[in-house]
Amino acid sequence: METLRVSFQGERGSFSEDAVLKFFGSAHPTPFRHFSAVFEAVSRGSTDCGVVPVENSQAGSINETYDLLLEYDLNIVGEVYLKVTHCLLALPGETMKDIKKIYSHPQALAQCEEFLSSLGAELVPTYDTAGSAKMLKEKDLRNSAAIASKRVSQIYGMKVLAEGIETNPRNFTRFFVISMGKAKSAESNKTSLIFRTKNVPGALYQSLGAFANRGINLTKLESRPAKDTPWEYIFYVDFDGHMDDEVCKEALEEMQIKCLFLKILGSYPRATPPTPFSGCYQ
Repeated sequence: METLRVSFQGERGSFSEDAVLKFFGSAHPTPFRHFSAVFEAVSRGSTDCGVVPVENSQAGSINETYDLLLEYDLNIVGEVYLKVTHCLLALPGETMKDIKKIYSHPQALAQCEEFLSSLGAELVPTYDTAGSAKMLKEKDLRNSAAIASKRVSQIYGMKVLAEGIETNPRNFTRFFVISMGKAKSAESNKTSLIFRTKNVPGALYQSLGAFANRGINLTKLESRPAKDTPWEYIFYVDFDGHMDDEVCKEALEEMQIKCLFLKILGSYPRATPPTPFSGCYQ
């Protein structure tokens, strides 16, 4: 069987690439600089699938991913949770007291805020965690460090100055796997969708009643601004079940009637979410 080509945002060693390898095991990860390029590669068939972060347990949702899910006609075919452990990396020979600038993705900087505040270094946002380390290596930037994974230090020959610097050790990112095709139904499934209601009293309540009245559990509900109308919103929902389950089909048919817009993003095998107990962060 031919190895799947899987696009992700970032450089080699990024957490997105880790998510690719965790989900697929064997795959050909293909890096792109921007999230939109990941979606475009899957849409054009340049890659078989894409893996994109959708939310972090500490920093919240990745808004750009949600906007792209609305824009592109792709299907969510899987999800994966990844434990995120951040390290402070520098060129060989550097010490902690040498560091004057720290580069990384804004999400990583936010997740390590407590550690970084004790250093007094200048924080420089970049497009990628692994890309920050690669830049330090290629430009031979002294008195500088990057926040990335420990695997990145091995790829680019960096020194680990500090490990596990995230403020909260219960730090996970959830990723979606996107594809032109659809996922096969599994024993336990989840479905994601986008909808928009009329701007009238009780519209959201009535729409969500399609799930509540049938005992369907919502695992996520989030609003995003509707770009065509200021101060109106679209809603993103995840719920337990498959779109082809009879009870879910009934709920979706009712939603079609009550909503101005409804887009099913896909049904896919439900990944087991991390639990807040010790031993679950491997």
